[in-house]
Amino acid sequence: MAPACSLERCWGGALGSVAHHFLPVYTAAPGAYALVGMGALFAGIVRAPMTSVLMIFETTHDYAVIVPLMISNMVSFFISSRLQREPIYEALAEQDGIHLPGAEARQRLGQRQVSQVMRTTAELLPSAMTVREASERAHKSEFHSWPVTDERGVVGMVARTRIEQAMANGEEAKQLRELVNALDFPHVHADHPLHVALERMGAAKLDVLPVVSRANVHHLMGVVVLQDVLNSYRVSGAGSTFTRNAPMGPGRVARQNKESE
Repeated sequence: MAPACSLERCWGGALGSVAHHFLPVYTAAPGAYALVGMGALFAGIVRAPMTSVLMIFETTHDYAVIVPLMISNMVSFFISSRLQREPIYEALAEQDGIHLPGAEARQRLGQRQVSQVMRTTAELLPSAMTVREASERAHKSEFHSWPVTDERGVVGMVARTRIEQAMANGEEAKQLRELVNALDFPHVHADHPLHVALERMGAAKLDVLPVVSRANVHHLMGVVVLQDVLNSYRVSGAGSTFTRNAPMGPGRVARQNKESE
């Protein structure tokens, strides 16, 4: 970078000397041309026009050079962007095996939100339902986890593994409200990115998450299904790997929710 800036400083100084020789009244000193040329080259190579302005101003403390420098920087930035779309530092990083996310990738990631794949709630389990009744319903369902609701709305999530565990422990007469924690359960909001939904599904070992209102966590707006999320990323064959392990405890659920709120 230093040799290139020195070379541009020489070119700018030479141009300034010629211009000042023929038009001494209307042109600045050759040193100003050298600084503007150096700043314009920096802006074109690094693709940071405002950084160039700040650097030159810190060097000169002269407000008169700012306007011509900004014009030169924008022209240099436009020409370099048209001739070479990939900035030099990104090209060097890729050459070294470092792959940084580009603006397009970040934009696509930001556009994938839960609201885009959210579906209306199809299967709900009342909190007053017994474990035996829930087990019968579970065998007929395509999912491996379901929202549990009462008069307030959604109060928790129950997985098939948890129901099977309760059946094995002889708790078939228990109601589902005894298996969930209404104050702390995995959920997402409609404006959450999809990767947050994937993280919470993985942490809670669920293939369905309730989508709730930010104003009222019990207000169920819909559900997001693992297969729908994977389909949005063009990934097929979700399977049911999340349901092979028992759900995580309430404390871990709380931490997972707070990290992405």
